[in-house]
Amino acid sequence: MGLWELGSYVLTGVASGVLAGLFGVGGGVVVVPALIFIFTRVGLTPDWIPHLAVGTSLAAIVATGAASAHAHHRRGAVRWDLVARLAPGIVLGAWAGAAVAGVLPDLWLRRIFALFLIYVGVRLLVRRADGPPQAMPGAAGMFVTGSGIGALSALVGIGGGTLTVPFLHRVGIDMRGAVGTSAACGVPIAVAGALGFMVVGLGREGLPAASTGFVYWPAVGAILLASVPAAPLGARLAHALPVDLLKRVFALLLLVLGARMLLV
Repeated sequence: MGLWELGSYVLTGVASGVLAGLFGVGGGVVVVPALIFIFTRVGLTPDWIPHLAVGTSLAAIVATGAASAHAHHRRGAVRWDLVARLAPGIVLGAWAGAAVAGVLPDLWLRRIFALFLIYVGVRLLVRRADGPPQAMPGAAGMFVTGSGIGALSALVGIGGGTLTVPFLHRVGIDMRGAVGTSAACGVPIAVAGALGFMVVGLGREGLPAASTGFVYWPAVGAILLASVPAAPLGARLAHALPVDLLKRVFALLLLVLGARMLLV
């Protein structure tokens, strides 16, 4: 690995950690497009670049997600009963998402991620007024909801907070509990999704030597080393910077990036 490549992974980790702490946006939103750019620059096989970016992002989220979940648990902000009800669907959904990604051409995986970036950008820009809380789904409803969250999260390489937090808040969980519970749900998403991308990528022609399926370990290690200490910095900056203004700028950046990925 060259110095430019290593430095790019480290900067990606710093950016994902800071932005996660600053805006509460999952690192995958930053990591996946950054890895697509880096993998293209270093000359990896084009057909597998989006798959490697998503799988590698999920593997990097495992440790950061576990650290975040532990921090929320210590503050009593994790509803483990809800995690247990969502987790079976999340795991199966994440496996299904990885399986679907394994048969998708690189162009379509890029397009799905581009649409997701646009969705996140719109959510950051548009604040919806809270309506009356809805009824908590039963066992079947929680399984279906978890499956949908797991499948889409695995497809785009995220821990699922962008999807889980609004769902939990909509069914009456306060925002503190929704964020903490979502962080805990992100761990099975990342573990199941990363394992799925390893399995569906085994035996593919043209993958780099230091990878297991669609997970590229040098990038995982460098991103983790940088993102874990950077997250607290983002949280501190949230109290010192005009976060609302910066969030709008970041949202516009995501919209532009998503539109560009759709059109290329």
